[in-house]
Amino acid sequence: MNEASFIPQSYKSTVDSGSFTWESPSNIALVKYWGKKKDQIPENPSISFTLNQCKTTTKLSFSKKENDDDFSFDVFLDGEKKADFKPKIETFFKRVEAYLPFLKDYYFKIETSNTFPHSSGIASSASGMSALALCLMSLEKLLDKNISEAYFTQKASFLARLGSGSACRCIEGSLVVWGNHDKIEGSNDLFGIKYPYEVHQNFNNYQDTILLVDKGKKQVSSTVGHNLMHGHPFAQERFKQAGQNLENLIDSLKNGDLDGFIKIVESEALTLHAMMMTSLPFFILMKPNTLSIINKIWEFRNETGSKVCFTLDAGANVHVLYPEIEKETVLKFINNELVAYCENGHYICDVIGLGANEI
Repeated sequence: MNEASFIPQSYKSTVDSGSFTWESPSNIALVKYWGKKKDQIPENPSISFTLNQCKTTTKLSFSKKENDDDFSFDVFLDGEKKADFKPKIETFFKRVEAYLPFLKDYYFKIETSNTFPHSSGIASSASGMSALALCLMSLEKLLDKNISEAYFTQKASFLARLGSGSACRCIEGSLVVWGNHDKIEGSNDLFGIKYPYEVHQNFNNYQDTILLVDKGKKQVSSTVGHNLMHGHPFAQERFKQAGQNLENLIDSLKNGDLDGFIKIVESEALTLHAMMMTSLPFFILMKPNTLSIINKIWEFRNETGSKVCFTLDAGANVHVLYPEIEKETVLKFINNELVAYCENGHYICDVIGLGANEI
């Protein structure tokens, strides 16, 4: 399948107005994608857990307009009009117009809300762009009633990727692969796919407690961060490392090897931050409390034999991952030892989810 597969030939139906609402979760990458080529193509494959509670709900209302010379839309976050969101949406519309040729035919009202702080290291762009892509696909399905469920899902992921790379991993769950990897059948650079192989019951209902170390806006945007990989002295080795880590993770997921899982996941998190610290310009995205939490997790694991571990996105917040069987013990540890390092003591309890839902 290539990009041309998602260009519609013609629409046999018409619709004047209506609305759709989708909720789409964020995700947390286990093997990180960092660095991209033209058109949001990843430099390396990645795999993520789809979350459940950390999600974006987007209502897309549309009405036919007479003048179709340009895009026409407004964006609202939590009921407040957000003019500063419009440039990103307009860029997205320009990227996907060839695949959704009806975009200039309608005025769109985009109403969105998150269950988690915006721009704080939880992937709000990913959940937001995937929810919007799903709403647009629902409109396209009205115009072309022959769209299959499989095509709907693939194209939604494809479109979401053009808004925010990791958004393509939000459509389904609980594990999603994005990027071509010769050991994973069906993997490709254009859209995310559900992880196709056996997953041990150790990973059922895996827990993710997100410690909000810093709820402010991220120091550097993901787009800027990805671009720093161009010409990075360690970039090519990093891309190879990610591919090898994903291959190794296949065995850990199949065999329920939690120690192997922990080794890969924590290494990936620290490598992501190492790449940022060794770029030009360079950035330190972790805060002192991030490092304190990591050291506390290592101490707790060494003392108790727990299978708790951490991962990080491109920010200061810490995702604490652990098996469901350890939920009571780890939450007690978090409340006793880690909550003091969170901004205002705030954290979010989440669990691995199954993807987006239409409301």
